[in-house]
Amino acid sequence: MSYDAILLTSFGGPEGPDDVMPYLERVTAGRGVPYDRLVEVSHHYMALGGVSPINEQNRQLLSAMRERFPERGINIPIYWGNRNSAPYFADVVKEMFDAGHRRVLAWVTSAYSSYSGCRQYRENLHEALATHNLVAQMTIDKVRHYFDHPGFLTPVIEGVSSALRETLDAGHGTENTVVLFATHSIPSAMGETSGPPHRRTEFSMPGGAYAAQHEAAAQVVMNAVLSEHGSSTVDWQLVYQSRSGSPHVPWLEPDVNDAIAEAARQGKSAVIVVPIGFVSDHVEVIWDLDNEAKETAQQFGVMFRRTPTPGTHPAFVDGIASLVLERLSAAPKQALTNLGPWPGQCAVGCCPNLRRELPVISEG
Repeated sequence: MSYDAILLTSFGGPEGPDDVMPYLERVTAGRGVPYDRLVEVSHHYMALGGVSPINEQNRQLLSAMRERFPERGINIPIYWGNRNSAPYFADVVKEMFDAGHRRVLAWVTSAYSSYSGCRQYRENLHEALATHNLVAQMTIDKVRHYFDHPGFLTPVIEGVSSALRETLDAGHGTENTVVLFATHSIPSAMGETSGPPHRRTEFSMPGGAYAAQHEAAAQVVMNAVLSEHGSSTVDWQLVYQSRSGSPHVPWLEPDVNDAIAEAARQGKSAVIVVPIGFVSDHVEVIWDLDNEAKETAQQFGVMFRRTPTPGTHPAFVDGIASLVLERLSAAPKQALTNLGPWPGQCAVGCCPNLRRELPVISEG
């Protein structure tokens, strides 16, 4: 299928202290998040100067994509837009339309199936089109989920392998080490309804497709790492972080800090935390893992290592190009788990909005 532009589609973040609270209020609008929780999270941003690293990381990724894509035969413009901060989707959609683009392919900085990680972006992009009366004049499709794409998992495998080597060199045997694959927690109801409706019976609840995709990706990583190190086994677990909703609403567990405490009680002396749910080192990684989770490990006398996110790793950038080429030239789809490759088009009812149904792009 032909496209005439690519949109790097992301979450956004504050660019200064005065942006922090308005940004957090936009992100959590209508979700019942207590104001005290927003104030608490605002301190995380203020500790970083009121600036989220995510925008600068996206600038770097955009530059890397613009450099690598022509080498892969992709010679169409690449734009960047955010859900929650400038450059806003509505502004970028208008910019693309004014530049003559009518068929746009969006790649999202979220590798997994969930409302907030997929459908909400598709709602936002439809709203951006509607804002400028462009729904009938401009098409935006979305690249498929890539949780098990080799371009995404190669940097993760390298990071875990390196961290395991460090723990072994420090005298912590594999039997005394645990690998915790961390991702953003979501409400249990969102987990239960993640993924296409016709596949939900395949997955354990309440995590649904969201948790299943993470677990499948983590298993690929561990198989590769154990093979490289010649080890038979290292304990690992999927854990969650950065809960932000109402305390009365069930969210996916266990929390990463609780998992570290439990590992220490079981006699583990080293923990490797792998932010497999994230593509870059933004605030949830830098604060929630590098500060809070690390402090928990120190309290229990446990060695702590946190692996890098894919960021601008060459394999990741190349993997994004491969995902785009699946749509541009019907290139073969790559997947390292039995769950994938995930469909290129989201099914009707996939990852529903549990508050109210809104129009979306890229569904069928």
